[in-house]
Amino acid sequence: MKKQAFILTSNTRIITDLDDKVILRSIKRMYRDIQFVLHKTDGASSTIRLILDDNISEEGYVIVFSEQMEMQIKASDALGFTYALLFISQHFLKITPFWFWNDQKFHKTESVLIPIQPYQNPDYKVDFRGWFINDEVLIKPWKVNGDEDYPWEMVFEALLRCGGNITIPGTDKSSAQYRQLASDMGLWISQHHAEPLGGQMFSRAFPDLNPSFDEHPDLFRQLWKEAILLQKDMKVVWSLGFRGQGDCPFWVNDPRYASDKERGQLLSRLIKEQYELVKSEQSEGKCCVNLYGETMELYRDGWLEIPEDVIKVWADNGYGKMVSRRQDLHNPRVNSEPIKGMGQQGIYYHVSFYDLQGANHITMATNSPEFFKGELENILAKDGNTYWMINASNIKPHTYYLDFIAYFWKYGTIDIDQHRFEYSRRYYGKSAAPIIADSLRQYAASAISFGKHEDEHIGEQYINHNTRILASGWWSGQERAAKSFGWASKEKTLAGQIREYKQITQKGVDTYTAFENLCEQNRLLLTPHARQLFEDSVKLHGHIYAKCFQGANRFCQAYEKYMEKAYQEAFYGLGQAAEFYEQAYEKLSASEHDKWLGFYDNECLTDIRQTVWILKELMGYVRNIGDGPHFYQWKRDFMYSKQDRNIMLILVHENHIQNNELYKLMKARGGFIC
Repeated sequence: MKKQAFILTSNTRIITDLDDKVILRSIKRMYRDIQFVLHKTDGASSTIRLILDDNISEEGYVIVFSEQMEMQIKASDALGFTYALLFISQHFLKITPFWFWNDQKFHKTESVLIPIQPYQNPDYKVDFRGWFINDEVLIKPWKVNGDEDYPWEMVFEALLRCGGNITIPGTDKSSAQYRQLASDMGLWISQHHAEPLGGQMFSRAFPDLNPSFDEHPDLFRQLWKEAILLQKDMKVVWSLGFRGQGDCPFWVNDPRYASDKERGQLLSRLIKEQYELVKSEQSEGKCCVNLYGETMELYRDGWLEIPEDVIKVWADNGYGKMVSRRQDLHNPRVNSEPIKGMGQQGIYYHVSFYDLQGANHITMATNSPEFFKGELENILAKDGNTYWMINASNIKPHTYYLDFIAYFWKYGTIDIDQHRFEYSRRYYGKSAAPIIADSLRQYAASAISFGKHEDEHIGEQYINHNTRILASGWWSGQERAAKSFGWASKEKTLAGQIREYKQITQKGVDTYTAFENLCEQNRLLLTPHARQLFEDSVKLHGHIYAKCFQGANRFCQAYEKYMEKAYQEAFYGLGQAAEFYEQAYEKLSASEHDKWLGFYDNECLTDIRQTVWILKELMGYVRNIGDGPHFYQWKRDFMYSKQDRNIMLILVHENHIQNNELYKLMKARGGFIC
């Protein structure tokens, strides 16, 4: 009787005569996956054989079975074999793309049956599919079992499992440090738009020199040539361009380029020169130009020339909308969609963004899946299918939307409800799936707008950076509007800005308090594993918004009391605001269990702890006005009885009380009704 299934056991052998480090690493990973899922047995072993077949398309694979029940994987390159083994791992061993990032629990069995039928790679809708590990401040110092490289390996493995084939493996020093690991795992390499060709930053190599190409052309060329030589044996999509030393326009460092024409001429010349350097080392080398920020505006206005076969990479504004990004107070929202019929095009797209203004970094994006779907479908309709580079930040907070986009680059569209349910089932379990799917839907529905456009929803940076900006203005004693908050408010005074900020944050308090209550109810319905993951993801993000909105709103109320010269109430209000932010960070820190210990230690971009510090320092400013210069009366008001507080025969009976102690004393006495 003919067998109907290939039996995969702990004794299955993977055989190849291909001596390739990518393939050997993929085989080693497959053996590890087998150990995750299958009990060790003493039975007969089955065989998986890897066979090179030049007739199969690049990155493709075919899986067939011989008469002797041997599984044969045929591919023409290392990445094809890698995808084939990962296909077996995911579909039959049930190891999910984000198994590491979402704490998948493995349930061991004796064997797995693989139906006898041919299998082959999917036909992806996007050619180059990848992640930019940018703003990687959480991953960079984090170690797992003392290994600082392991988290990066898990990043690249998750990308491969999502069908990705290219990465920008970190920013600045991280990129140079981890590009070899990414390459060894089979991925193509590209570079940050501020680091052309992956060359060392000029100001690091030559710190005593002005980073001007006109002044030091040979030194710039030297850095570019060195970068090409270091990467020439890797698969690279070379990023061409020229920016300043701080991810800014080059004319910031070299103001002699005053007009768009002059800027476009220099940039065009340098792109052509870099292109020719690449071709001299890799005649078939692939190149791209990131049309980002000022580069996009120069190209749109006709000042920039790009070689015909270079991939044009358009960028969203950091919030998922294909328009130019806001820079300080400048927000022209110039259309940045691909142009149909313009050759090879792609996108640089964000699920996480850092802008010192209003984006998300430690929480998942607040724009809805419906919004993202519309943007991505439009990109594909306009021929933007050559190259997708997704800013994936630190992975863990963003797995839902990374999975969403991976589905999209595979199929070209998505059924949002179906995907949301399937994602929830895969990571939280069948019984939890309806609850998690509804929580994800409610999370997107809870987002608060800060502007008139569909993409302008508040990320956690908004309620941290802007609280600090406004607190700084208050602390400085200024009455005029805070310039750095001018992007979000047209009010002419600080008081007007804070009044407007209060109205927006009150909406957030109401909405996210309700969302957090919903999450608390849903949490109780989940199994222990699903509950823990929920608390570390969706519920955690809701808690951060609820507490940060409460802190921001209480800050505004404290300012109102300050303007009324009710200094004790203002002081106490600031203490309450700081406490709300502390509660947000405490919950973030509490999610650091098991391998996640220390993951949020370097939470320095949103930096909730800095918000707490600023508010507590501001408490001292207010106290100085209301209780200085001798700092004894407020203590007497809250520590002493009515009979004693105004008796001054001895002015001070105990040590002076510090601000935090005074706040706790006020709180113990009931504080103030706000």
